[in-house]
Amino acid sequence: MNQQVEIRKANMKDADTISSLIHQLADEIGFKSPITPQYAREYLRSRSCAILLAFRSRKPVGLLSYSIRPCLFHAAPSCVIEDLVVTSESRRLGVGSTLVEQATRIAARANCAEISVSTERDNSKAIGLYKQQGLTDESLFLERHL
Repeated sequence: MNQQVEIRKANMKDADTISSLIHQLADEIGFKSPITPQYAREYLRSRSCAILLAFRSRKPVGLLSYSIRPCLFHAAPSCVIEDLVVTSESRRLGVGSTLVEQATRIAARANCAEISVSTERDNSKAIGLYKQQGLTDESLFLERHL
């Protein structure tokens, strides 16, 4: 684990930070996220969802959201990484790797059969990070925005 990065689970007091980090991610990919601090608190109330926050020198520099849900095929829980954000000034410092490592440990402790993530096909930096953490190309993820 990167000694310069502190990771902790987010709580209700972190709603503004969560909203801000998700907006940074959305801005970078040219998307407008409707997230608000209120919605971040609703997300945190879910029993199956959680958010890890990364800090350097007490400043929030990253976020990983995930859910753990039952998986029929594996007859065991499955962990899905939903969002990974690292602020531009903190990239290449091990923040993303540290967040994924922590999520993987949480998934293992929850007896998950797998941990998965989706990302844009052209997001080579994220793909490289996930592959460094042992994730492999296993399937094609399809979606439809409603």
